[in-house]
Amino acid sequence: MYKRFYTLRYEFYIFAIKYFVMIISILYVLIGLVLLVVGGEFLVRSSVALSFRLKLSKMVIGLTVVSFATSAPELLVSIQAALDGLSDISLGNVVGSNIANIGLVLGITAIIGPLAIDKDFYKFNWPVMVVLSFALYLVLDNDGIISQVEGGLFILSLLVYLFVLIRRSRKLSNNVAEEVDDALQTTSNFKIFIWLLIGGCALYFGSELLVSGAEDIALKLGVSEGVIAVTLIAVGTSVPELAASVIAALKQEKAISLGNLIGSNIFNIASVLGITSLIQPIAVKDETLMGVNIFWMLGFAMVLLPLAFIPKKMVLTRVKGLIIFVAYCIFIALVFIA
Repeated sequence: MYKRFYTLRYEFYIFAIKYFVMIISILYVLIGLVLLVVGGEFLVRSSVALSFRLKLSKMVIGLTVVSFATSAPELLVSIQAALDGLSDISLGNVVGSNIANIGLVLGITAIIGPLAIDKDFYKFNWPVMVVLSFALYLVLDNDGIISQVEGGLFILSLLVYLFVLIRRSRKLSNNVAEEVDDALQTTSNFKIFIWLLIGGCALYFGSELLVSGAEDIALKLGVSEGVIAVTLIAVGTSVPELAASVIAALKQEKAISLGNLIGSNIFNIASVLGITSLIQPIAVKDETLMGVNIFWMLGFAMVLLPLAFIPKKMVLTRVKGLIIFVAYCIFIALVFIA
C-alpha cells in the first residue's frame, strides 16, 4: 500500500514538473511576442525620426526604412534560430509569415471591409513576390540549403526591387507620405537614442525568449520546430500587421493595401532569409516544409491574381476575404494533423 502511495506521489510530482515547465515555456513565448511588438514599434519610430535627421525624403522613408523596421521581428527571430541550429524555425517563420500575411491578415481585413486593388499590384508587386517565392522553392529544392552566396543574391534582388520601386513611386509620393508620421521630424537626438535602445533590447530579448519557448513547446508536444514556426511564431510576428490592419478597417481608413502586404512578403524572403543566410547558412531539416508548407505559400501567392479579377475586378470583397481566411484555417488544421 505504501509502495503504491509513493509511486503515485512520484508520478504526480513528475506530472506537476512537466506541467510547470510547459507553463513557463508558454510564458516565454507570450513575453517574447510582446517584446517583439514593443521593440518593432520603437524601432520604427526611431528609424523614421533618424531618417528625417539624415534628410531622407518621406517617400524613401515610407518605402524602405519603415519596411525594414517592420520586418525586424522576423529577422531577429530567424537569426537567433539559425545561430541556435534551429534552421527549421528560420525557414518556417518566413514561410508561415508569408502565408499568414495573406490568409490571416488580408483575409480578416477584407472580411471587415472590401479593399481596393491598384494596378501596381499585377504590374509590379505581385510578379516580384511570385518570382521570389519560386526562387526560394528552387533554391531549397536544389540542395536543401540557402548558402551565403544564395543569400547574397536574395539581398541583391531586394536592392534592385527597392531601386525600381522608388523610381516607380515618385509619381505616388503623396500617397506614400501619408504613411509617415510628420511629428517624428522634431524628435530630439536623445529620444531617438532611447527609442533605439529600447527597440533593440526588446527585439533581442524577445527573439531569445520566443525561440527558446517555442523549442521547448515543440519538444513537450512532440511536434517539430517547423510546425511551431509556421503557426505560433509566424502568427506572432504578424501580430503588428494584423492589429494595424483590423483597427484601420474598423475605422474605415485607408491604412493598408494589398501592395503593403505583398511588399512585406517580398522583404521576408529577400531581406530576412538573405541576411540570416549570410550570417549562418540555412538548411532544411523538416521534410514537411518542402513537401507541404512551401506549396501552401506558393498557392496563397498565386491565388491572389484570379481573386483580383474574378468576379469583381480590382476589389477584394468580403466573400474573397472569407475564402482566403477559410483556406488559412484549413492550412493550420492540416499542419497539426499531418
